[in-house]
Amino acid sequence: MKSVVFDLDGTLADTSKDLIAAANACFVALDLGEPLDPITDALVAFGGGRAMLKLGYERTGYYDESKVMEQYPILLKHYEKYIDVHTTLYDGVIEALDELTRRGYLLGVCTNKPEGLSQELLTRLGIRKRFSAMLGADTLSVRKPDPIHLWTTIDQMGGERDKAVLIGDTITDRNTARNANVPCILVSFGPEGDGVNRMEPSALLNHYFDLPDLVDSILS
Repeated sequence: MKSVVFDLDGTLADTSKDLIAAANACFVALDLGEPLDPITDALVAFGGGRAMLKLGYERTGYYDESKVMEQYPILLKHYEKYIDVHTTLYDGVIEALDELTRRGYLLGVCTNKPEGLSQELLTRLGIRKRFSAMLGADTLSVRKPDPIHLWTTIDQMGGERDKAVLIGDTITDRNTARNANVPCILVSFGPEGDGVNRMEPSALLNHYFDLPDLVDSILS
């Protein structure tokens, strides 16, 4: 069967403000203020907790990799507690998911967010049951851009690897798709806007209302 696999952060939902808040909470506890901005640092937020901590430490002049690793579990605990304070689905997501399902596509999520946090967030956002598989960063021994992460997601969905498309927002998603020999659609409403076009995706997604027809055109 044909399948559509989604990244989570920056693709299905704008999680940047809650991610940045979790990182800043670590720095506040260390009396280092709030070095990260929820708007201008959104792209870094979608790069994950370690990327945010690294940038914050660099800005405060206290960067050390051991400090990043020390604070990472603390960041995750704070984020888990306040995971959906500001997070919202992008406009049209639910309608697009329902229409793709109506057209016979299997739906899944392949994300580099830890699995437990991903399951919790998708559940709180009310869309977890729409996906037949959900693989996080720690589900397997590998993660994106390793193609096995994507291939295993497709397999667990019951789909066929040569009849799938990945929807994402970063170079990691693009490289994952390329490594897996799967077409990739990148959203243009994230922090980089149309700048993701330089990554040479199979197509750009400007609005979720366009996704079902776009997927049809790629997987026809």
